[in-house]
Amino acid sequence: MFESLQEGLSGALKTLRGKGKLSEANMREGLGLVQTALLEADVSYPVVKDFVGKVTEKALGEKVLSSLDPSQQVVGIVHQELVDLMGPVDHSLHLKPSTTVLMLCGLQGSGKTTTCGKLGRLLKERERKPLLVAADLQRPAAIEQLHVIGEQLGIDVFSEPGAKDPVAVCQAAVKHAKKIGCDVVVLDTAGRLHIDEELMEQLRQIDRKVEPEQVYLVVDGMTGQDAVNSAKAFNEALELDGVILTKLDGDARGGAVLSVKHVTGVPIKFIGTGEHLDALQEFHPERMAQRILGMGDILTLVEQAQQKFDQDEMAKQEERLRKGEFTLDDYRNMLGQTKKLGPINKIMSMLPGMGNMQEMLDGVDAEGGMKRMGGIIDSMTPEERRLPSKIDQSRRRRIATGAGVEPHEVNELVKQFEPMAAIMKQMAGKGMRDRFKMMQDLQKGLSNPNAKLQKAKVGTGKRLSSAERAKLRKQREKEARRRKRDARRGG
Repeated sequence: MFESLQEGLSGALKTLRGKGKLSEANMREGLGLVQTALLEADVSYPVVKDFVGKVTEKALGEKVLSSLDPSQQVVGIVHQELVDLMGPVDHSLHLKPSTTVLMLCGLQGSGKTTTCGKLGRLLKERERKPLLVAADLQRPAAIEQLHVIGEQLGIDVFSEPGAKDPVAVCQAAVKHAKKIGCDVVVLDTAGRLHIDEELMEQLRQIDRKVEPEQVYLVVDGMTGQDAVNSAKAFNEALELDGVILTKLDGDARGGAVLSVKHVTGVPIKFIGTGEHLDALQEFHPERMAQRILGMGDILTLVEQAQQKFDQDEMAKQEERLRKGEFTLDDYRNMLGQTKKLGPINKIMSMLPGMGNMQEMLDGVDAEGGMKRMGGIIDSMTPEERRLPSKIDQSRRRRIATGAGVEPHEVNELVKQFEPMAAIMKQMAGKGMRDRFKMMQDLQKGLSNPNAKLQKAKVGTGKRLSSAERAKLRKQREKEARRRKRDARRGG
């Protein structure tokens, strides 16, 4: 997410790193590029003006300009100001021991009904018993959609066929929740294509008569400044407790994320990062600032791995690694575990220095590459998966036929495996965070079946002097002239 914003800020900050010594003049030039990058990302102009003003005030201080690495100091200042701009955030849902009511509101198309299901799933994971309420009576499809989501998640859904009054539906839902022992009620209220007084009055009525503990606005993160404007209007009518930004896995430019708290005073509580019902994350300003600056987000990746990886399988693999074992079966399992975290480009965007996925993969079908590698391994015998060095030319042809690939792809996978196995064995005994840092060495191999992981070059321990380098250069030039003469004589 936010590729254009990342590129713009990275380019602006790179101009500062390229200077031998920073002065007030070139510092202002670099910060002007930061301002341009933010405006192009659709960040609100008053927000940009205030943000750049604060960064400039701190960056032009004598302590920064006279430091050993002023450009690094500027990156630190920009990071901290981004954190302050988006935070702080209270992640608590303020759930009571008795029945708690959470109200979701928003415009049509913002992903409100899906978010209702995602929130229900999160509550269920936290060992609460939620009840989802279909109170969007304007759109019958929304009621049906919520019932389908509830069935998928094993969560009760309350609706009243033919009902006309959403306030009565919400009040009846709260009574029903208490009757069946549900301790959190999530209201999926009506939306409109645009803000109007009828919609706002309906929401105010629900707010007054049902008295929800928390009111959250669901906003499409791809709509930029429109998202901020709608947040401002809803907050004036309802006094929001938080914003949930959706569709941040798409082509979101970043304007809404950086503007909404500053303009409305309401923090972003959660972000939706995909269509699946598990794609809802708590919003952490410091982690988002790291992503925006291309520093990755190791903490979120670690948390997701701990939730989604098969812990029993991980323990077994850990034991094998401690014994110095890592086979193609283990590699196949690792591919399967990695898929649980989502698309490869999403994973790599959360690793430091690997945010610009499109440029890195250069159009490679990463997901297809992983499937092909899995197919190749599945076509091997148990002995071949344990000892890939035994795969000769005839075995290679047989495996390729079984997997529906070319023989050279089998050969490339086997060549990749040895350095991968060495890296994996080095991971034994290390913590999850250290492992993800080491995964940066593995990512090209996982995402691109045509990328060959090489063994690390071993240095000779001896640096050539200038005279020795000049002598070698003369020898190469002499050899090149000799080859040209031989070619002319042969012609």
